[in-house]
Amino acid sequence: MPLSTQPPGSGEPFLLAASLDNARHLSSLLRAVHFQDHATCFATANGLRVTVEDAKCIQANAFIQAEIFQEFSVQEESVTFRINLSVLLDCLTIFGTSSLPGASTALRMCYRGYGYPLTLFLEEGGVVTVCKINTQEPDELLDFDFCSTNVVNKIILQSEGLREAFAELDMTSEVLQITMSPDKPYFRLSTFGNAGSAHLDYPRDSDLMEAFHCNRTQTNRYKISLLKPSTKALALSCKVSIRTDAQGFLSLQYMIRNEDGQICFVEYYCCPDEDITEAEL
Repeated sequence: MPLSTQPPGSGEPFLLAASLDNARHLSSLLRAVHFQDHATCFATANGLRVTVEDAKCIQANAFIQAEIFQEFSVQEESVTFRINLSVLLDCLTIFGTSSLPGASTALRMCYRGYGYPLTLFLEEGGVVTVCKINTQEPDELLDFDFCSTNVVNKIILQSEGLREAFAELDMTSEVLQITMSPDKPYFRLSTFGNAGSAHLDYPRDSDLMEAFHCNRTQTNRYKISLLKPSTKALALSCKVSIRTDAQGFLSLQYMIRNEDGQICFVEYYCCPDEDITEAEL
C-alpha cells in the first residue's frame, strides 16, 4: 500500500527520503544487527547501511540496497547520522509485528540533515502515525578493511549447515575455534565447554558447501559472546560467506531474501580472541 500522507512542505529539501510499501522488510534486517541500543546510518545513492559496534571487537552492518525501496533519494554524496536503534525498531513496529494477512505497514522516512530528527510516516489500514526520532553526532567506526586482496580464506555455506552447528556445539564454551584449511579437516568448528571438546567438520565436497577457497591453514578462536548476536541474521539467511584475513579477523556475511524475493546482506566482523600456537593444537 503506497503511503498517501506526504510530509508537510518546507523550503528546506530532505537530504534523505525513502519509502517502503512494507516496513517489515526494514525492521527484520535491523533486528538482525540489534545488539546495542545505538547505530550509525550511512545513506548513499546505492542504499542504506546501518552499523552497530560493541567494545571495538565486533561490528555488524545491515545493507539495504536502494532497489528495495519504492523511493530512495539522497541529495548529497553521503548522509550520516547516529540514532537509537531500539527506538527506531519500536516505531517501525508501532502497529505490531504480526500484521493481518494481506495487510502491511507502509513507511516514508525523511531526514533534513544535521541537527534534525529522523521523521517516520507509518500507515496501516488508513491510520497514519508520525514518529520523530532525535539524531546524534555519528561516532568514528572501526575499519576492518576486508577488501578481497586481504582475504586469506573464504567459504560459502548454506545457512542450515551453520544453524545445525550452533545447535549441536557446546555453547557453554567461552570460545568458538574455527579452522579453515586447503587440506583436511577443510572447515572445522570446535568448542571447549563443560561437557568437553566438540568438533564439527565440513568436507570441501559437502552438499552444504557452495564455494571453497582456502589458501593456507588458519586456526583462530572467537568469543562466543561476540558471535551470538549474529545468530539473529543466521536465522533469516539462506547462505553465509565466511572469510578470514591474515590477522585472523572474521567476516560473516549473511544473504537474506525477504518475502518479495529481494536480496539484502547483513555482515558481522569479529576480532580473534587470542593467538593459537602449534603447541595448543
